[in-house]
Amino acid sequence: MLMIISAWLSMFFTTLLAPPKHLWTLITTQGFFIAFFSMSWIFLQDFNFSNSLFFIDKISGPLAILTCWLFPLTMLASQSKMYLEPVNRQRTYIVNSTFLQLTTLLAFTSSDLMLFFIFFEASLVPTMIIITRWGAQERRLEAGTYLAFYTMLGAVPLMIWLTKFYSTHGSLLPALTHILSITQASTSYPGLFWATYNAAFLVKLPMYCLHLWLPKAHVEAPIAGSMVLAGTLLKLGGYGILRTSALLQENTLNQTLFIMLIAILGILATALLCLRQTDLKSLIAMSSVSHMNLVVAAALISSPWSYSGAMAMMIAHGLTSSALFCLANTTYERTNSRTMILLRGALLIFPLAGAWWLTIILFNMALPPSINFAGEVLIMISLYNWSPLAFLMVALNLIFTTAYTLYVLWSTQRGSLPTHIKTLFPFQIREHLLLLLHILPGFLLILKPELIF
Repeated sequence: MLMIISAWLSMFFTTLLAPPKHLWTLITTQGFFIAFFSMSWIFLQDFNFSNSLFFIDKISGPLAILTCWLFPLTMLASQSKMYLEPVNRQRTYIVNSTFLQLTTLLAFTSSDLMLFFIFFEASLVPTMIIITRWGAQERRLEAGTYLAFYTMLGAVPLMIWLTKFYSTHGSLLPALTHILSITQASTSYPGLFWATYNAAFLVKLPMYCLHLWLPKAHVEAPIAGSMVLAGTLLKLGGYGILRTSALLQENTLNQTLFIMLIAILGILATALLCLRQTDLKSLIAMSSVSHMNLVVAAALISSPWSYSGAMAMMIAHGLTSSALFCLANTTYERTNSRTMILLRGALLIFPLAGAWWLTIILFNMALPPSINFAGEVLIMISLYNWSPLAFLMVALNLIFTTAYTLYVLWSTQRGSLPTHIKTLFPFQIREHLLLLLHILPGFLLILKPELIF
């Protein structure tokens, strides 16, 4: 673990010292080396590190590997736009991205509650810088403000709870691993207690009603910002909920019915909202909210199956939504537009890209035998065991998801070319490689899904 952390830190030196000509090549190569080394964490699932600062288990392992895997992909995706900027700005951008992925990785692997909270909040700073400095639209400052205020307000109850936790147990550093041995917090309002200490995570996921920052942030962010937001930052919320779920009391679900209702409403409402979107990135952001609300529902049910489903869902969503943002970015770079009606007829010009669109959007739709499907089935079974009525309501989501999937495919791929488009430069090998590296882990996990359950 320490070796990987030091490899991440060495990236800062590479960024500052590499010659401009080889800057992106060196950083991407180094990123892939770290990603391949991190694969060893699959085999360290229940390994406790001797210095007890870092911890890899069934929950943090897959998410930490996902973080390491997505970094070189963000570097691959950013190159075409960033090449045009001055070298110092390119270096600043890479340092920011590296710092963002490093804080996320440390949040996933820290064995300590306070360290987790510090890194959880620290990831906000580079995200804001990337959105407000390298975003393309004029409303990027507003998006940054939304992101900051939502995250910071959500974190206040968590901080109060952490302070109370420490004063009660007389220790500043209770390891997350030992949380199970601590007696469950006895309170007369378990539902309110759950909602309070999970507020920061519910904002980060985000739960429906607390999600307004997400479409804004995604639409304004550059491609690396969107990929990291969808791929790993949203998963910090899910990870926090799953990690602290040991503190749930037996009867908490009866007390948190209100949150469960919001989550179920969110799954359906955001899927329907996707059908009303005209902006491609906004649509992908809304579908992320829909998928993440399934994770909230699964975490509330808190059975082994629902936890496995939530885990599979987070990993699968991290790969597919990141890939969808890459596809949206490839069309944006060519047409300078994200309005779907102006992107129609893409299949005629880019037939191979059409195949990528179909594959990735079917993964997003949770087509069997994809890992997305495995995650959804596990969550659906847990929901049915808890309440058949809730299951029937969430099952409607399958129809809505199929509807907006067809809407995206029809509006971007089919139809005649818009008259204003004269020439579009062809897809590069770099872009095909980028999409392949997103989808390949998804296909490999079909063969061995127990790695992330």
